[in-house]
Amino acid sequence: MRVFVTGGTGFIGRNLCKALLRAGYQLTVLSRKPETVSEKCGPEVTALKSLANWSPDQHFDAVINLAGAPIVGSRWTGQRKQVLWDSRVTLTEHLIDTIRKAESRPGVLISGSAVGIYGNQGDAILDENSVLARDDFGQKLCWAWEDAALRASEFGVRVCLLRTGLVIGKDGGFLQKMLLPFKLGLGGRLGDGKQWMSWVHMKDHVAMTQHLLESPNLDGAFNVTAPNPVTNEEFTQCMAKVLKRPALLTVPAWLLRLGAGEMAELMLGGQRALPRRFQGENFKFSYESLEPALRDALL
Repeated sequence: MRVFVTGGTGFIGRNLCKALLRAGYQLTVLSRKPETVSEKCGPEVTALKSLANWSPDQHFDAVINLAGAPIVGSRWTGQRKQVLWDSRVTLTEHLIDTIRKAESRPGVLISGSAVGIYGNQGDAILDENSVLARDDFGQKLCWAWEDAALRASEFGVRVCLLRTGLVIGKDGGFLQKMLLPFKLGLGGRLGDGKQWMSWVHMKDHVAMTQHLLESPNLDGAFNVTAPNPVTNEEFTQCMAKVLKRPALLTVPAWLLRLGAGEMAELMLGGQRALPRRFQGENFKFSYESLEPALRDALL
């Protein structure tokens, strides 16, 4: 099977590409830096610098759309919001237009999203049928990202949406930003620590994506999360235990808002999301509980 991947050199993308190569897939990766694709994704991968280089007579059996600038890091200024929007929504719109023009269209599009689309609903358990909101920029971004991808269904492409939680894995992702403070004994909960953190181990994220790729009867939204979300306080204590470091500090909510502005709500809010549709598929998780997942990623 020939697969076209956007975001293939990112944290999730490069892990997925290597797994798909091992499974015998032929990959083409879209990257603004095509010279890095071979090293990050594998020497067998073909690099494409622009969607304009995908000619209408070129056929791919599937498209996996993971592109997107990091949402946590820089303050959400107007300029930063535009970068986040263009790297997700605008790119997806261009991707759908490219697919539409193809002489032989792919059978499936698997496109990124996030559990943030549910907004902060406190302790409510969220599955793929839960009510969505459009209250803040993060939610609006996810809505528009999904809407853009779903347009591919209008011309016969099966569309699956990956509502991904926090991804736990080696050498990348949000854990790397947390690691140094925790190792120095400066880790601590954010705000009151009661906000839920839906997480998933990289191995399971890759396996879930591959499952959707190989299941022609599945479409729509899927929560790509482990079945046991935890609160921020529980996550903090578990990470401290794994690293054998104290985690006695608290970052006050007001300080987070002062330092990060609007983006702070990503850290102070949360989602208690469950992967109901994958559970209905009897998907076998490699990491259902947080501590083994952290041990694998950090030790």
